[in-house]
Amino acid sequence: MQLPAFSFKRSSAYALCLALLGALLACGDTALLPPEAGMGTNPTLPPPKTTLIPTVNIAPARGWPEGVMPTPMSGLAVTALASGLDHPRWVVVLPNGDVLVAESNAPAKPERGFSIKGWIMGAVMKKAGAGVPSANRITLLRDADGDGRAETRTVFLQNLNSPFGMALVGKDFYVANTDAVLRFPYETGQTSITAAPVKVLDLPAGPVNHHWTKNIIASPDGSKLYVSVGSNSNAGERGVAAEVGRAAIWEVDRKTGSHRIFASGLRNPNGMGWAPGSGALWTVVNERDEIGSDLVPDYLTSVKDGAFYGWPYSYYGQHVDERVKPPRPDLVAQAVAPDYALGSHVAPLGMVFSEGKTLPAALSSGVFVGEHGSWNRKPRSGYKVVFVPFKAGQPSGLPLDVLTGFLSPEGHAYGRPVGVAIDKRGALLVADDVGNVIWRVSGAAAQ
Repeated sequence: MQLPAFSFKRSSAYALCLALLGALLACGDTALLPPEAGMGTNPTLPPPKTTLIPTVNIAPARGWPEGVMPTPMSGLAVTALASGLDHPRWVVVLPNGDVLVAESNAPAKPERGFSIKGWIMGAVMKKAGAGVPSANRITLLRDADGDGRAETRTVFLQNLNSPFGMALVGKDFYVANTDAVLRFPYETGQTSITAAPVKVLDLPAGPVNHHWTKNIIASPDGSKLYVSVGSNSNAGERGVAAEVGRAAIWEVDRKTGSHRIFASGLRNPNGMGWAPGSGALWTVVNERDEIGSDLVPDYLTSVKDGAFYGWPYSYYGQHVDERVKPPRPDLVAQAVAPDYALGSHVAPLGMVFSEGKTLPAALSSGVFVGEHGSWNRKPRSGYKVVFVPFKAGQPSGLPLDVLTGFLSPEGHAYGRPVGVAIDKRGALLVADDVGNVIWRVSGAAAQ
């Protein structure tokens, strides 16, 4: 019996992909510098290193075994506020103490034809735990008795489109879907919203939508919204047209929906926050891949109105990325260096400024960062929550490990930190999208 040609070609392509995936996992470069070299206010930036096959060193997703939990730093205790969630990515605390969790993943992509690179990257992401369908909902958690465990869990919003960022301004609740900002009416204490949304504005999406997560926060006075929009490629390889409005933070007028680019050249900004005292906007940014295990450091930075931060033409200020054609020396000359390096390929997503005095004194001034973890580095980096100390309003010293133990001794991922927030009693909340848990980190004496 002769098989149809299509079946033969398809099976042959899959066999080739499997072989290439195996090669990817076995090849690539290894870091020569310690992780700390790529951290702080003056990171070491070695020459870029390109290889025929990029480094692929993902931690296979496993979830938490019974009785195993992440490890907090000395003086802290960790409990599960809620478990059994569906890929929890982002977490926001409402003024009444209710906790909202965006259960979300990348949107389904329309069939674009088979490609070896697409198949391999899909297999890598699935191995990392990112291959599950998006739940497309926001869940409300309520810990009414204050014991650190939510006894109430309700569907707050559903039928969304890969939701991520959330913000409440008065009685207006905003959600950043992957393709639009939506507004819903909200009353204090309500546990679900059934009202139809109002679209505030569209966001860049489309069939590729490389960095699909869109975060949102409100200005301190509530008049503006700030939306983070990641790039549509690693280093501009899809062309300028694919990047319109991307790799940027937008400023949106809350009443009219009109917007402008507040800052650009930010490859994949995610968490944002307002610095106590100065009121400056800060963000964490995922930098580019495939130029070495020691490049490029992901970073934490203040965001200046109108500033350009280099992507894709340069990194960490004015270090030119020779892969990007045609070059733009005029833009490179304008590129602003970020304030603080978090380490190469740590994949920072969540960030929140510390609040209150319920955590140890070492954590009283600075920023908590959820590091989702590397795929393009040997050995692995990230997969933890760190704290960046601040002095006089600026980062100072190396990051402190706050929550670790997300990797097994064999290199499997029990969990991967994403969003972070401070709850009403001053504890740190961490969304774990592989472990499907919201962890609560508190002072050991005040759990």
